Amino acid sequence: MISIVKADELDIRRREETGSPEEERMVREVIRHVQHKGDTALAAYTRRFDKVEVTETLVSAVEMEDAYQQVEPAFINALQTAAAKIRAYHERQKRTSWMETETDGTVLGQLVLPLERVGVYVPGGRAAYPSTVLMTVIPAQVAGVEEVVITTPPQADGKIDATTLVAAREAGVERIFKVGGAQAIAALAFGTETIPRVDKICGPGNRYVTLAKRLVYGQVDIDMIAGPSEIVVIADDSADAAWVAADLLSQAEHDPMASAVLLTPSQTLAAAVTRELISQCERLPRREIAAQSLREHGAIAITVDVAEAVATANRLAPEHLQLMVEDPWSWVGQVRHAGALFLGHWSPEALGDYVAGPSHVLPTNGTARFSSPLGVDDFTKKTSLIAASRDMIQRDGQTVVTLAEAEGLSAHAASIRVRLEKEDTHG
Repeated sequence: MISIVKADELDIRRREETGSPEEERMVREVIRHVQHKGDTALAAYTRRFDKVEVTETLVSAVEMEDAYQQVEPAFINALQTAAAKIRAYHERQKRTSWMETETDGTVLGQLVLPLERVGVYVPGGRAAYPSTVLMTVIPAQVAGVEEVVITTPPQADGKIDATTLVAAREAGVERIFKVGGAQAIAALAFGTETIPRVDKICGPGNRYVTLAKRLVYGQVDIDMIAGPSEIVVIADDSADAAWVAADLLSQAEHDPMASAVLLTPSQTLAAAVTRELISQCERLPRREIAAQSLREHGAIAITVDVAEAVATANRLAPEHLQLMVEDPWSWVGQVRHAGALFLGHWSPEALGDYVAGPSHVLPTNGTARFSSPLGVDDFTKKTSLIAASRDMIQRDGQTVVTLAEAEGLSAHAASIRVRLEKEDTHG
């Protein structure tokens, strides 16, 4: 079911799917075709890859109303509760523009400006993910993005999953397009007759979507190159084995490539968790996916103590890190690399996936070493503001001239000299 390994043998980054040369060649062709043929190419690829004929790409008002009839009121209430918590959390992240006047009258500052339009890709493969809609759209809206559009693959009947549509409407998205795969990423990057060009593309997808995002980066911004889900649980004898197993399975059920790892100094807990994993997995509807994930990418490592477990977690830099230990707060200062940190026995990762508040779009494959969760800053750009005074030119102008001439940029130096010479002439 799950391997027992040494801590120094762990490496969750080995699961990364970069795509074969042939797959990259195909994705490049899809992007080129969509760029030049627009909606005609989108229709052709939807027939080819999704095996469905879509006559109208934009989701209609009627389809949206039908979606509301297909979901339970409890689901809508849950969406609204989650959306309120996500919005409240991200409101705290907002930054404002600033300006300061120096003693010589020079004004320096920074303008914080929202992106104009963002595209969100919502998967539609093994399962629907309405939570992804909330976790991507809401931070963008809080940042002040003027419009968010969604692309998502159509089902066999040409429709979009009702839960995804309702989540989009509850999040305030007006335009949802029935397009998936690499062709959707190309459409968002370059625009078509129907789908508008965006400034940034967010959202997870399969390896073709990931390849397409990588290839259009530079034409547009992207959130990150996301890999399979991963969780590392650090637990001691204070942890309940059933709870630990349940939390590991919460990530294993995502995908056969997902990684669930337990780090513990307790042999007793490791044995108990192994038994619980076998028992609980058998009861899961997605047990085959979870079992494959645990078998191929899961592990339990016995560490000397919690300190070694934390050090190992820092090396792994996981997407999710749970501290299910007696005094989790005492270890917070030792955690250097994790996308999201969950403290204590009452903070399962699943809470963060839906309702805690922070976006669940997190760095994977060890990239938490240098990147951060999706947030408001990802949907803004900064513009430096400089309003120099005459006194500043007089004081610092010669410094610019000296540095510019050292770099062989005489025109740079001249643009300062003409101002200094005018001061010499006119006093």
